[in-house]
Order: sequence, then structure tokens, then C-alpha cells
Amino acid sequence: MKNVLLGALLIMSSAVMAQNEELNGPVNVPSEGIIDGVYIKEHVPTKRMIPYEHVREADVIWSTRVWRSIDLREKLNHPLYYPLDDIVASYDTVPEVWVKNESRWSLWTVIRQHVMNGDLTIFSPFDPVLDGTGRGLDGDQFKYPIKPAPGMNYQTDPEFKETMKFYLGRVGPESTDCLIDEDPNSDMFGECLERELPDGTIEIVYPDPEWFPYKSEDIVQYRLKEEWFIDKERSVLDVRIIGIAPVVKKIDPNSNQIKGYTEAFWLYFPHCRFVFNNYFVYNDKNDAQWMSFDDLFWKRKFNAVAYKKSNNYDRNIETYRSGVDALYEAEKINNDIRNIEHDVWSF
Repeated sequence: MKNVLLGALLIMSSAVMAQNEELNGPVNVPSEGIIDGVYIKEHVPTKRMIPYEHVREADVIWSTRVWRSIDLREKLNHPLYYPLDDIVASYDTVPEVWVKNESRWSLWTVIRQHVMNGDLTIFSPFDPVLDGTGRGLDGDQFKYPIKPAPGMNYQTDPEFKETMKFYLGRVGPESTDCLIDEDPNSDMFGECLERELPDGTIEIVYPDPEWFPYKSEDIVQYRLKEEWFIDKERSVLDVRIIGIAPVVKKIDPNSNQIKGYTEAFWLYFPHCRFVFNNYFVYNDKNDAQWMSFDDLFWKRKFNAVAYKKSNNYDRNIETYRSGVDALYEAEKINNDIRNIEHDVWSF
């Protein structure tokens, strides 16, 4: 009987490890026949996503759109921030290594992994034609998808990989040391390398600026685009998250000074649910009741502050309120939604 149980355990371990490889997520099966704990935590990594309830346009009697910001410095939001990942610098004999937690990942680690795998499509926060000039920040409308060539991904499409560096990291300052001509047969051997431009002018060649990939600690906020509505068919006030955007510090590459915050990119949240559904979120009250990131957003186990509501001027709160007044205005948005729900269902 013991041999039968052991055989079943090994089969289950192999199955979960295969699922782990498919999902690229952490599971408590470090190696074949070994369980890090009393049982295999297989519910979250293998569960199916619960679809949204179908909503007809004729059943929505009221709706409003709200944009919110999740500050990862708040303790309630730490399950989205921790555990931190790291990227170990590369050497001549050892390539660059992305170090992740063995049992659970931060939300950024999950997003970054599946963006690189091609499971999630990112949307530029601005029109790429404007080349990051700060104009046309309408990425929450999902108009500018960044996709690899058909059948390829981050690792196999060099052009896509180069483009993604702009969204998955930041570029450091330009080097002041030129590249040296190392061709012993060249007349410029040992001197700065030069190249001729199409117009005939000569310029000195400098190495490409260093690229710093974003790590979990670089993500300071997440921004949400939500739709609040009253469904008369189900008699409920409901909310759907439409999009999510990681926010990073905007750093001047030359002075290394922080100049504010900027959206790295936008993700269409209904697509993210298929990924978030299979990754653990830490529960500091009970290690046996870890939920998924999809559960966290569905149950709204986070704190977020509204920074914009659909309005006639299409403006953010910060354009007409500041400091404490902006927080009061954000709370007013929440109160207005609650009051409308109360007015509709009170007789």
C-alpha cells in the first residue's frame, strides 16, 4: 500500500512540475519526489479562470469610468510589491541571470515573465510616432500594441526585443568614452573609431548607453482603468477593471535625478486574468489560504486612490486640485458612486 501511495505521489509531483514549466510559475515541488511542505499546492497553479457575468447594454442603467492609482508603499498593497526579484550582472563566463523567489512572485515579475513569453501584449502609453515626447498620453485606450513578428517572441525576434527594452527598462547616460579602433591594419589604430554618415560627414562612434531592466523595486504604482455600472438584470452595482499599467520613476539619464512618475505601458486586464489566475498572493494570516492575483483584484484586496473620473473636460484631478484637496476630491468620487447605488435601490 505504501508503494502505491508513493507511486501516486511521484506521478502527481511530475504532473505539477510539468504544469509549472508550462505556466512558468513557482510551485512547491523543487525536484521529482520532493514536496516542500505537507501537500502539493496545486489549486491556484492549475485552476481555471472564472469568467465575468455577461452584461447586456440594455441592462446597464448607469455607468461611470474611474482611473485609480495603487501606491505600493502602502502596507495593504505589499502583496503586489513583494517578493522583490533581482538581476545579477553578467560576466565573461556567466550570463545575466534573473533571480526570482522560489515559491511566489511579485505582480511585476509575473507581468514581465509573460510579456517576454508573448502571452501578454503591451500597449504603448503614447503614440510611438511621437517618440516619447510626452504628448498624446492615451495608452489606456489600447491603440498602440507592441507585438513581435508572427510566431516569434521576445527571445526570438531581435527587432521586437530591441523595441521592448524601451518599455521594460530605462536607458542610462550616454558614454563619454569613444570606441577604440582595434584593427592593426587601420591608419586609426588605437584612436577613436569613426564612421561616415550618408551626408558625407564624419562622426566619432560611442558605445550604446547601458540598459537597466526594471525590477520589482522599480515599480512604485499600478494604475487601473475601471468601469463602474449598475446592472438592473442582476440588481447589483458592479465594477470591471479594463486596464492596468505599471508606473516607474522618471529618471533623467544624465543627472540621475527623479523627475516624476511615468507609465511603463498598459495591459488589457481581461487578458491578464488568464495569467494572474495561476499565481499565488501571500496571505499573512494563513499560509494554507493563499489566493491568486486574479482573486485579489476581484475581491479588491488593495487600496487605490482615484486620480480621474470621466468628465466633460477629460482632465485629471491634479489639474484643478492639489495636496489634501485632491484626496478629498478622490473620496468624493467614491461617495458619489455609493450614493447613486443607495438612491437606485432605496424605495
